[in-house]
Amino acid sequence: MQHASSQAVAVEPVAEPLETLTGPLTFLFALAVGVIIVNLSAAQPLTGPVGRSLHLPPSWSGLVAMLPQLGYAVGMLFLVPLADLFENRRLTVVTLACCAAMLGLAAIAPTAPWFLFAVCVAGATSCAIQILVPLAAAMAHPDRRGTAVGNVMSGVMVGILLSRPLASLVAGNFGWRWFYGLLAIMNTLMAVALYRGLPKRHPERISSYRALMGSLVTLWWREPVLRRYALSAAICMAAFTAFWTAIGLRLVQQPFGLSAHGLALFAFAGVAGTVVAPVAGRIGDRGLSVAGMPITHMIMVIGFLMAGAAGAGWFGFSLDAHPSFAIGALVAAAIVIDAGAIADQTLGRRAVNMLDSTARSRLNGLFVGVFFIGGGLGALATGVAWAAAGWSGVCILALAICLLAFVLDATSRRAMLTAGI
Repeated sequence: MQHASSQAVAVEPVAEPLETLTGPLTFLFALAVGVIIVNLSAAQPLTGPVGRSLHLPPSWSGLVAMLPQLGYAVGMLFLVPLADLFENRRLTVVTLACCAAMLGLAAIAPTAPWFLFAVCVAGATSCAIQILVPLAAAMAHPDRRGTAVGNVMSGVMVGILLSRPLASLVAGNFGWRWFYGLLAIMNTLMAVALYRGLPKRHPERISSYRALMGSLVTLWWREPVLRRYALSAAICMAAFTAFWTAIGLRLVQQPFGLSAHGLALFAFAGVAGTVVAPVAGRIGDRGLSVAGMPITHMIMVIGFLMAGAAGAGWFGFSLDAHPSFAIGALVAAAIVIDAGAIADQTLGRRAVNMLDSTARSRLNGLFVGVFFIGGGLGALATGVAWAAAGWSGVCILALAICLLAFVLDATSRRAMLTAGI
């Protein structure tokens, strides 16, 4: 279906680079996005250590995990469009170098305001991921473009899964400042590798930055499919972030009393949840996204009910009598919650990428930007919920969020059916 939104900016094909996407280049792309995504997801298990060290009030500790994601959303909306105006390799390297500098500032930040400023800007400049992925697609043969993008994006999943245990291990053994210093070094090395390995890509200067930004507003209001799936992804991301922001705080308490190494092992629980991504993709390919979305929301509801029982003694469950069973149930809850959030996002990405191909980059930027805003707000709300009612407060908050996603999706679906979409 062609929409008027696709005409908001006159877009002509950019000159494709002469290089093809070889195996080593694919690995470089995947490694780069895997390293960069750690900047965003590693903050969740560090909420407690950073908050205590910098004397953040408990109700404000969620800012440690919120601001990198909120910054990323801002970068998606305001920095990524620059890839349609400036040479892509230089833009990527400069953006990543700025990110490395901000991570270094976070490592030595003397006060909370300096730290929060640094991680927010580091999050914004981590949007280099969304400059690299379209470049990889442009270098791939058209018949293998989807496979190429999938291979590169696999680096994102690996980075997300390894970030939490890596952060817990480094911070537990050397302190959280050493972890941010390590991130600064890793991002610096990636900037050098990308400068040496990436081809130059000069986009045609066919539009102004102001026109590109204006087209984002037009696309959002004229694409109901985008609004439906982006809002669902944002809400589910808020619940997902709530769990992983607060679980570290709960597991160090009794009856669990986990060390940093124990937290790192627990963080690997999310790996099992990723197996649903290809399944969700096949469900979407069969035209079952409409039925699949509410199921993902109910899966997350089940996960948080399990988390409430295992972590806060809901439904009469005794944690003190069965601590080993309780931590096993929390692992299972983590897998279920991750599976629901990943399935929701997979179905949404597929639906958005089936829209107008001439605006695909901007549509994807809006989708990703909106759901990271959801994650950031979820992290902030989690700090307040934890300060008010501990783990029970976090689980109640997340349950309300998941039920909100279910209700809003049903309302959007009904409106779209009424409009014949």
